[in-house]
Amino acid sequence: MTEAGYTPFEGICLTDTFQMYEKDDLVSGLLSDNSDRRTRQKELDIRVIVGNPPYSVGQGSANDNAANVEYPGLDAAIRDSYAAHSKMTSVRNLYDSYIRAFRWGSDRLGDAGVMAFVSGSAWIERSFADGMRKCLVEEFSDLYVLHLRGDIRKNMLSGGMSGEGQNIFGSGSMTGISITLLVKNPKSKSHGNISFYDIGKGLTTSEKLKKIKYFGSLNGVSAEGKWISITPDSKNDWIDQVDISYDSFIEVGSKSKDTSKRIFSTYSLGVASGRDSWAYNSSRRKLALNVSSSIDYYNSEVIRLESQPKEEKEKLANIDEKKFSWNRNAFQDLSKLKRYKFSSENLQRSLYRPFSYRWAYFDRQYNAMVYQMHRIFPNGAVDNLVIQVSGIGARAGFSALLMDTLPNLHTVDSGQCFPLYLYEKPEEQGLFAAEGGNGSGLKRRDAITDEGLAHFQLAYPGETITKEDLFYYIYGLLHSPDYRDRFKYNLAKQMPRIPAVKQAEDFWAFSEAGRKLGELHVNFEEVEPHPVELILPKGYTYDDLTPEHFRVEKKWKFGGTGKVKDKSTVKYNQYITMTGVPLEAYEYVVNGKPAPEWVMERQVVKTDKKSGLVNDANDYATETMNDPAYQLKLFQRVVTVSLETMRIVRGLPTLDID
Repeated sequence: MTEAGYTPFEGICLTDTFQMYEKDDLVSGLLSDNSDRRTRQKELDIRVIVGNPPYSVGQGSANDNAANVEYPGLDAAIRDSYAAHSKMTSVRNLYDSYIRAFRWGSDRLGDAGVMAFVSGSAWIERSFADGMRKCLVEEFSDLYVLHLRGDIRKNMLSGGMSGEGQNIFGSGSMTGISITLLVKNPKSKSHGNISFYDIGKGLTTSEKLKKIKYFGSLNGVSAEGKWISITPDSKNDWIDQVDISYDSFIEVGSKSKDTSKRIFSTYSLGVASGRDSWAYNSSRRKLALNVSSSIDYYNSEVIRLESQPKEEKEKLANIDEKKFSWNRNAFQDLSKLKRYKFSSENLQRSLYRPFSYRWAYFDRQYNAMVYQMHRIFPNGAVDNLVIQVSGIGARAGFSALLMDTLPNLHTVDSGQCFPLYLYEKPEEQGLFAAEGGNGSGLKRRDAITDEGLAHFQLAYPGETITKEDLFYYIYGLLHSPDYRDRFKYNLAKQMPRIPAVKQAEDFWAFSEAGRKLGELHVNFEEVEPHPVELILPKGYTYDDLTPEHFRVEKKWKFGGTGKVKDKSTVKYNQYITMTGVPLEAYEYVVNGKPAPEWVMERQVVKTDKKSGLVNDANDYATETMNDPAYQLKLFQRVVTVSLETMRIVRGLPTLDID
């Protein structure tokens, strides 16, 4: 604004920046001035790009009924660079909007210029961006990165122990943030010079802003001597670099055709229903009603749209989340006029979260993805065990949990499941298939390969080692503090690899420990409850309590006041408080949370906001376990499990593999 009035900025364009370079202006006839600006800008020799690109991998829900915008040219550039140089099998996250901005900006600058972004920070440390980091080093002469942390989900999944601190944008962002300045200087004598600054662990928003204000500029960071020079390793990692000896160990599993030796022939993610509020419930009866009613509604839509053109059916579908949760699979089935059929045989008990059972509707058509679970837990009657380990890049850190029932995708965060057995139809079996099964016509075979077993048998001549022994050796080893500490960054970025310890007696120690841990973790509902003192309503004894006294509604609370928590005291509900809970029980952390706290979080009544469906954990106690005090005892049992787990873990031998 000047004394003469408002003077418009002639450089501003109403446009999608990425789309501007994909195709011609579709509204040039309506906005001719805007179109002229677009044309002029595309012809300019741009040398500086500054921005705060949006952070979005893609459409969050099929119920939004809004297609993602496509950028075929830009995405092809990512495919031929960032994705082509990645060693990861899944590169979906490379098409996040802010990463598209990096690719677009680098190409737009040409051979010289400066690019600066405030963006998400996952690309700095996550495995999916290994190829991106490699390309940035090759394309830019100097790279300055301020890592501001603030990944709120990582904080949540790790119980606040991740060190991310608060987000720089307060409640405006859940993802970690970075400030990145990249320089292309064709005259520079060196290339790929990385200067890195980590703002620090556990800081508040105001503390982070104060630091940034104090520095003022890149020169301010330099003046304080805070830049750290980084040399990428062979895996294109910049921070949290891995132990290279890890790659010499046998892989626990691999989908690569180039891998000649692996321990498990196959593995699988847990079930991804795509509609958990419908597909899971603590009540088997309510689950059946929910699923059958949603199927009826979906089928009614198939009938209603039967005469509509195939390509129009998705657009015309009634999106009512109180009646059905749509996803990509359902829209595809709708377009093909596929009808769903409810079957009570698909109702199966599932370990939904650590130490928390729910009933699941397990059906390949109704669930978004079942992966290989139809071969691992084809029904609720088969005997099997799986070790579920944290998925690559899991925010909650590495965990491993043994279970004997159907796992959810997030029982252990985005966890891969390694089974003891596989179940297949007779015609799917090879010539030398092993006999076994559960009387349902399925054949059972070992999931551990002969080559995997032979690898360890050769390491210990004279020892008789079975596949079950090896299975429990793996479970014991994955709990070793030495193993987890030494290979912390490997486990965050790669699938587990399993070393053979030097001494046979250590092998057996890990195997026996794994067997004991497995018995605890699988049979947690049957262990002896840890004794605690119960504070009951005045005048009541335990025998006087009615089912209503054991009912829980809200999340349980610790004792103490304000921010000072007393975890030795747990308020179960308005009637019962437990005291004398040993603090050592909270040392056993699985999937980012102390085991007893999983019980406190999950044994509640919760209403899903979108569907309105209620999951009442009390239903499992009364309907499945026939014990209204089940949840109270469950907490005490998981305390026992935690104490025994830590006792066994502390007794593991030193990891002797060098």
